[in-house]
Amino acid sequence: MPLFWLRISFLFYSVGLLYALSAVSRPCTWLQKYVIPIVGVGMVFHVVSLAETAMITGHLSLTRMSVYDSESLLAFLILTVFMIVYAKYKTIAPGIFVFPLAFLMTFAAAMGQQPVVFTSEVMRSGWLFAHIATIFTGYAALFLSFAASLLYIVQEKTLKSKQPSNLMGRLPALQVIDDIGYKSLMLGFPFMTFGLICGAVIAQSQFGPQWFTDPKVVLSLLMWAVYMVLLYTRWNSGWRGRRAAYLATFAFLTAIGAWAANFFSSVHRFVAP
Repeated sequence: MPLFWLRISFLFYSVGLLYALSAVSRPCTWLQKYVIPIVGVGMVFHVVSLAETAMITGHLSLTRMSVYDSESLLAFLILTVFMIVYAKYKTIAPGIFVFPLAFLMTFAAAMGQQPVVFTSEVMRSGWLFAHIATIFTGYAALFLSFAASLLYIVQEKTLKSKQPSNLMGRLPALQVIDDIGYKSLMLGFPFMTFGLICGAVIAQSQFGPQWFTDPKVVLSLLMWAVYMVLLYTRWNSGWRGRRAAYLATFAFLTAIGAWAANFFSSVHRFVAP
């Protein structure tokens, strides 16, 4: 049944994908009006899927997470951060990037038939639960910041060209987009930091001192350093606008590199049950 509920949520998320596609071509009034409640209903079914998985396995699914579970959870957290942004700023513009990603990740998770799971005993610890939950929340917030950066770059380029487009009319002001990117970073950084600390505790107890040279660990620390530099430049150097958008984009690319390093890591490797 968890897979069934996930597939139901995937159908609701497809409306979000339609909105994103229409936003870059021509406006569709009913989609703009109803896409948030429809995606919200999809999130309800998504919660049911996650909760039922937890009940079936007898513990929180995070401690026995598969590749498909991770995609499902991350898609849900990205949408959750997006909804927080929407509640504060009343703009669905970041959905142009958020909805397609959530749709694709949920689709991949919903098509999974034979999940691949971690097998180590340490994976059942509370530390791992805290590590994954906080790291994924940090990833989700970083993606929202990345989406805002792309919107900023697009909006600024359009304004400078003095050639109004359909998309430009539906984007918020540059200052608002910049603020969304900044607040998303502020939201995600504490989660990312705590997640890395939890991961270090797990790795030290499970693998000993050699964990520090693992490719996943190195790239994760690099991602955190870029994250910290980005916030520092905003706090102390007054970086705003385009420069901050480019740096946020670079930070997100390092996050993708850290994520992809799972497949080359002896610490984070997914193995067959």
